[in-house]
Amino acid sequence: MPRLSAEQIAAAVQAGETTAVDVVAAALARIEQAEPTLHAFVEVWAEEALRRAAEVDAQVAAGVLLPLAGVPIGVKGRAGLRAAAARALVAAGCVPVGATSVPGPGTPWQTWGLGAGGRTVNPWRADRTPGGSSAGSAAAVAAGLVPMATGTDGAGSVRIPAAWCGVVGLKTTNGRLPSPDRTGLAAAGVLTRYASDAAAYWRCVTEAGDAQGSGDRGGGGTKHDGPEQPYAAERPYAAGTASTAGTAGTAGTTRAVGAAEVTQAADSASPPVAVWSADLGFADTDPGPAAIAHGAALRLMDAGLVRLTGLTGLTGLVRPPVRQAHQPVHQGTPPSRAANPPEPQPGPPKQQPHPYPLRLEDPAPAWLALRAAPPPDARPAP
Repeated sequence: MPRLSAEQIAAAVQAGETTAVDVVAAALARIEQAEPTLHAFVEVWAEEALRRAAEVDAQVAAGVLLPLAGVPIGVKGRAGLRAAAARALVAAGCVPVGATSVPGPGTPWQTWGLGAGGRTVNPWRADRTPGGSSAGSAAAVAAGLVPMATGTDGAGSVRIPAAWCGVVGLKTTNGRLPSPDRTGLAAAGVLTRYASDAAAYWRCVTEAGDAQGSGDRGGGGTKHDGPEQPYAAERPYAAGTASTAGTAGTAGTTRAVGAAEVTQAADSASPPVAVWSADLGFADTDPGPAAIAHGAALRLMDAGLVRLTGLTGLTGLVRPPVRQAHQPVHQGTPPSRAANPPEPQPGPPKQQPHPYPLRLEDPAPAWLALRAAPPPDARPAP
């Protein structure tokens, strides 16, 4: 089942149309065929994966409902199964088939991966890198070896390989899930071929509660004393919609945001703080994608879903005034009212400056200082 989604695989296993053992065996066969050139895995756990798949089949036969029954997954790095998110996936019925590659020793922040047989290659072009640091996870998913693989992301380690390999990458909000990263920079994530599978991952890892997975490679028997369970973040926006558009003195107000409506309770907790930077102070970004992302950030602010912070830290928080989506921001007199409207200029349109600070200082020095790791001075051999 190389091209079925994780949810489709789980539905077929749960319905008895196939077995977890057959699904996992097919994934292992694909890995064996691809690994001599792809190098997406540092370890393959064939025997343990088949044993775990048989356990999943037994649970399904006993009537246990597993949301991701029999789904083969890759886990990032040799220690990947110790992560709380990976344990939650195992509890949901996933079967880890191996540890995916990460950058080699001494170069932990570079966008590449080193598998058991050599440098991890991009499945689309073997002369290109898959990105990193979740290199093997992205390559394995893009090549169809597994439908889902875990990752972590502190400075793009899920997002970069997802973009370079053409798959879906989800970086969870920092602090929403347990993480061994004491600096708070890295967050759990996942790489999939389908957005619906990323949503299924999110449901499993956030609704796991006190469910205990395993701490050994194959998922069987060793309890892991890991970090605390995810915190239950207070949500300032209630689910559902109000019957009116909002009235002064009522419990809340409702306004349209895209195709949905959100109800904001009066005197509720403030929206979370957000910062924006297209280049983190040093990167050379493409103006087109940067403008799209910048526009999305502005829409989130206009919806009242996030607040902004200034460049000097978490002081002087600003919540921008609500602006309807169809009303553009004009500097000075709107063009429609100007006596002599300016002639359009050739070339790409220039972005109007936004009145609120959207730039984040370059975090690289702080990143390296917190990690107590000097910048790498050597690149891996080709």
